[in-house]
Amino acid sequence: MVSAPSRRDLVRYLIDRGLSERRALQFVGMSPISFRYRPVMDRNTALQAKIIALAHRHRRYGAGMIYLKLRQAGEVVNHKRVDRLYGS
Repeated sequence: MVSAPSRRDLVRYLIDRGLSERRALQFVGMSPISFRYRPVMDRNTALQAKIIALAHRHRRYGAGMIYLKLRQAGEVVNHKRVDRLYGS
């Protein structure tokens, strides 16, 4: 089983060599939706960095106190999101 990103690269290669997109997708066995998919950027990276920094600074704090510290710093964030990111 070949991953979707590598199949996308193969389809792009075939298109560059003169094959139509439709034929290249049919040859690789990939749907047009999968080929045109663009992954969404992770919007939690900045918040996760802040959570990690606070957790290192305040080692005894749990997710609830980290959430309160973020709110005191002016960060508008949901407590369930902090719980999820703190646990990962």
